[in-house]
Amino acid sequence: METNNNTQLNIEISEDMAEGTYANLAIITHSHAEFVIDFVNVMPGTPKSRVKSRIILTPQHAKRFMKALIENIDRFEEANGDIKDLEEVQLPLNFGGPAAQA
Repeated sequence: METNNNTQLNIEISEDMAEGTYANLAIITHSHAEFVIDFVNVMPGTPKSRVKSRIILTPQHAKRFMKALIENIDRFEEANGDIKDLEEVQLPLNFGGPAAQA
């Protein structure tokens, strides 16, 4: 018996969703059943920020996502050079202080 595995997945995206949402901070938490990734846009001089998007994944999908992200970063760096690692730069989570002036 031969099985036909040519099932094609048709994925659609709305215009609003296609524009995307910028985030410069991801907060990852997990339980035994799921990983939760909150994407935040933190702006300097703003004492408070909101979660712009929340993605909830099973542990299996979180691991597949991690592998896919590593693969894509490797491809990016092959084409564009190494991405500079900002591990040594300590970014405050609370960008309080005086607002910028022009």
